[in-house]
Order: sequence, then C-alpha cells, then structure tokens
Amino acid sequence: MTLLESQPDFDRDFRGDSLHPATLELMDQLGLADRLLELEHFRATTFSLHSPSWTVRTADYDRIGGKFPYVALMPQARFLDFLASEAAVHPNFELRTSAKVTGLVEEDGRVVGVRCGGEVVRADLVVAADGRFSRMRRLADLPVTSLGGGGDILWFRLPRRSDDPPEADVDIYFGAGHYIGLLGGPDSWQVGYTIPKGGFQQARRAGVEPIREFVRENVRWLADRADLLTGFEQITLLSVDIARAKRWYRPGLLMIGDAAHVISPVGGNGILMAVQDAVVAANVLIPELKAGAVSEEALAEVQRLREPAIEKVQAQQVRVEERTAKALATGLPYRFPLAFRLLCALAPFRKAAARANAYGPFRPRLNPAVLDR
Repeated sequence: MTLLESQPDFDRDFRGDSLHPATLELMDQLGLADRLLELEHFRATTFSLHSPSWTVRTADYDRIGGKFPYVALMPQARFLDFLASEAAVHPNFELRTSAKVTGLVEEDGRVVGVRCGGEVVRADLVVAADGRFSRMRRLADLPVTSLGGGGDILWFRLPRRSDDPPEADVDIYFGAGHYIGLLGGPDSWQVGYTIPKGGFQQARRAGVEPIREFVRENVRWLADRADLLTGFEQITLLSVDIARAKRWYRPGLLMIGDAAHVISPVGGNGILMAVQDAVVAANVLIPELKAGAVSEEALAEVQRLREPAIEKVQAQQVRVEERTAKALATGLPYRFPLAFRLLCALAPFRKAAARANAYGPFRPRLNPAVLDR
C-alpha cells in the first residue's frame, strides 16, 4: 500500500484535535491505544457553553463508562504521524509526503492509479482521504452540494498557563455577534473566533483589536495575553461548510472523510466520522481485496452503510449553525433558552449528550476477521 500525503490547503497546525472514545476504543482493538496515549494529550471530561450571564455544562464524558470516558485532545498532525509510524512496520506500506496528485489513471472506465508529478502510482483501489478541499474529488468529477454553514472561523494561538481553568479544553464562549471556541494543547490554546460567512476581508480591514477586545470581555482568564495577538499573519482562516457528495465512488476509487462529506467544527467529530468511514470500508472492502478485485457494488455498499450516520450528523450541524447564526446576527448578547438550561441541569441528559457525541450515530465496529492475514 502506498500512502500519498499531500500538502494541506490550510495550516496543518489548525485541524481538529479531538479523539473521541469510539476512536480510542478502535485504537485499543488494534493494540495501539496504549502507545498512542503515551503521546502528550489532554483529557476533556466535560463540555460547557458560556455566555455573559450563564455557564451551561452540556456533556459529561466521565459518566459514559468504558475504558476511555473522555475526549483526548491531541494535535491531528501528531495523531497522523503516529498512525504512519505504526503502519511503517508493515513491509508493503510506503508513505510519500508532500505528494501532489495531478491526475487519475483510468483503464476501461476504471481508476487504476494516480499521476503524481511525472510518475504513475498504480493501485487495485484508490482511496481519497484528502479533506474538504479534495483535489481527488475534483479530478473524479464527484462534486459536493453545500448544505449550509453559518460562518467562518479565524484561528490563532495563545499561550497556556498552569493556572488556566482545567475544564476549559473544549469550551465555547458566546458574546455579542461572535463566539470563541477553545481547544487545549500542551502549551497553547487554539482560539477560534467566528465571523460572518465571507467576512474575512472585512475582519482583516478592522484589524486584530476587535478580536482582542472580544477575548478580554468574554474569556476573561485569557485577557492578560490577548495583546499577544498582534496581526493577521498569526491568523488562519477556516472556511466553514457542511456539504456532501451525491456519490462517493467511481469504479476503482472511494472517497472517505471530508473528501466525501464536509463536516463542520460543530461537535468536533470530523475525525470520528472519517475513522468510522474507514472502519466500514475495511469491513466491506478487505475481503474483496483479498479475493483479487473490488467491485463497484462493494464501493456503493460502503456509502450505503455510512450515509445515514453522515446525514444525521450534518442535519444536526445545519440546525445548530442556523440557530447560532440567527442569534448572533442580532448583535445582542447570546442567551441560552430556559428549556435548554433546564435540560442541561439534568445529569442523565448530560450523559446521553456525551455518549451521542462520543460514539456518533449508528456506530460501526471493526470486524476482527478483516485483521486476519
């Protein structure tokens, strides 16, 4: 197997960092969890929303049971490097970094490889996992349809200190017209500041002071380091979208993860959805690969099995994005509805919410038989 790792379309340091319990349990089944968790990470056991008037805890991961009752926050680049190093022990695995696929190789209507620079890399099956701006998707002429996306996000980093709130690793802070999402790291915070869709140039013209002021007012324990954001060269734009391809495959080619269905940051489950795509693909396609050929029917089966979960996750994300965008557009301080606050006061609700996010809908499980050589 040859893995071609392309240069990402935005800074590799600003990707989702959340490894959900379902992902950790899969790593455990593969015998990798202990080594993975030796890498530096943070364990988020709760998720909370903050407004100027209220703090609402919405999920208690430490109540769901199991071996991994938490979300492990680890830079995605580190997670991917770990997987690559573990795969490298297999004699037929090859990783090529900074690879640029320039075309598909087709024979008799079937994809049989890719062009990488001046070289042809042939394959029994090409799997496109190259993200929301997938070049492979464009080359295969399998476009996505946008389902919505309430805004965009400006990502930047601020230092982490030992006396920062330990429970803030995945919290969201609402203010007038915007909100901030936080992701904890070993020595820094990823800070995501929301702006209206397509509002990057306007935000750039306004400069960083409105962002710093929003941090000072709404995430007060970060106020003493807000001035460390000095210019837009420290900021990376994440264009938020929710989209899905009508068809995830062509003969000899399968798209998974954001290449097939763009997941928004809502819920932090982009990695989970991609990993679960891979689980279903392994269950369905490994027997076919062992038999010598992957049929188009098998590729269609992968999409059939995964699409209901993706549809459910994306529908929920669209609802959240639309409600949030509508509330923020008023320019008034965000207020949590009373019914929502009352629900979140119930421990069973917080446990159920955590479990739903931890495992995703219609959770697939890896068939141990596919691991047999």
